[in-house]
Amino acid sequence: MKKGFLFFCILLPFLAMAQKKNTPAFFANTISELDLKRHLYKIASKEMGGRQTPSPGLEKAADYIEAQMKLIGLTPGNNGSYRQQYPLYKDSMTGSSLSINKKEFKLKEDFVPSIDNNSGTMHFSEAVFAGFGIVDGDHDDYTGLDVKGKLVIIADGLPDGFTATEGAGSISPFGKTINAQKKGAIALLLINGGYPRKMFSTIGNWSLSSDKEDQSIPVFNISENVASGIMGNDAKDILEKIKTKALPSKTYNAEIDFTYFNQPNIMYVANVMGLLEGTDKKNEYVIVSAHYDHLGMSNDTIINYGADDNGSGTVSVLEIAEAFSKAKAAGKGPRRSILFVAVSGEEHGLWGSAYYSNHPVYPLEKTSVDLNIDMIGRVDNLHAGNKDSTNYVYVIGDDKLSSDLAPISNLANRHTKIVLDRRYNDLKDANQYYYRSDHYNFAEKGVPIIFYFNGVHKDYHRPTDTPDKINYPLLVKRAQLVFYTAWDIANRKAMMRRDKKLEIPSF
Repeated sequence: MKKGFLFFCILLPFLAMAQKKNTPAFFANTISELDLKRHLYKIASKEMGGRQTPSPGLEKAADYIEAQMKLIGLTPGNNGSYRQQYPLYKDSMTGSSLSINKKEFKLKEDFVPSIDNNSGTMHFSEAVFAGFGIVDGDHDDYTGLDVKGKLVIIADGLPDGFTATEGAGSISPFGKTINAQKKGAIALLLINGGYPRKMFSTIGNWSLSSDKEDQSIPVFNISENVASGIMGNDAKDILEKIKTKALPSKTYNAEIDFTYFNQPNIMYVANVMGLLEGTDKKNEYVIVSAHYDHLGMSNDTIINYGADDNGSGTVSVLEIAEAFSKAKAAGKGPRRSILFVAVSGEEHGLWGSAYYSNHPVYPLEKTSVDLNIDMIGRVDNLHAGNKDSTNYVYVIGDDKLSSDLAPISNLANRHTKIVLDRRYNDLKDANQYYYRSDHYNFAEKGVPIIFYFNGVHKDYHRPTDTPDKINYPLLVKRAQLVFYTAWDIANRKAMMRRDKKLEIPSF
């Protein structure tokens, strides 16, 4: 009896240890500062060049992420491949002309077209002048004008003392273009200064879409000299006169012809995806996502390292994946399959997640949640300088589509005891964070989401966002919170209810 009891006492600690290995906490604790730092110093290194979409640095980052997914033991997430390739499109101008009453004007000396214009020719016998082309609150320069199917001519800039009520976007050249388009105009001439133009790029920006039907109307930026060809003396010193005195709207008769021709270019970039197959519910899915791209280089010389944005999220996805992989190897794999996704193109308009949500590899109706991580390695300006308030993470969107998700998030936090700050969890929040990262493309399709975020700090979108400034102990805790939340969702009996409707407010 005594010998048996003694043997049992010796064995007890080992039994307890074995028992701990069967708990989520054991696997969560494999998420380490050392591994996070090792990954991040690679992802946010000089070698990656800021991970612009597209760029050689982005491809190097994708190679690294794919290699780590293989080492972790994830299977290819896209029908035998770790990459979900998608196309980007960019136009290069090959030629453009502008004439008024058969008088030819010179490119760069008198006009420059928007590179986003469609190829083709247009002819008008009149143009409608609409002041500054402002539509903002009660101010509408199109009042009393019918511009449907017509060419509109407006002045760049603003009246003296004018303050926009709907934000700077409504009075920008792009905002004015949208205003004209909404009023029915089919082309726009924008009078501005600075001619002749020494610098004029003939190459456009990359875009996710090659379909220009949903893009803006053709825009030509013109000098006062060109405007005089249409408006006569009314255009003399118009950019100065109109600042202090409203000029009357008017229709001018003139024979206006312009052409624009371009050459489309195409390049492919990728989302990097690894799958951990589930057990009895393997045909249902949990997605853990983060964008791995950043801003690239400034002036071709200064690297924007993007350690927090979003190297911190990228390396957290890798560490969470490894923790789940270890659980599976120990016989405690998740019931649902988990797709770990590093998306590209977030900084330019959520491109990668938009492409996945429109071309899902796994059915979105069988996708229980997207847990999206975007910046969780730092402390924001609101918490800077106060060490006692750093134990937080902003949680956004967990109550918008499913009544199940917020309680799960709160319960998962019993392990990490982080302050779940929901101050930005408001669809009407002025920062509009709910719409600004990759989770939104899943939410728009009805998939419940959580967005994990540390807020904006002084190095946000600056070259000084470097790996040495990351709070690695805090990064561990935040990544562990995501792990515990994913663990619960991946192993619960039923998929989460989608019992709430997303009501997007108008801004």
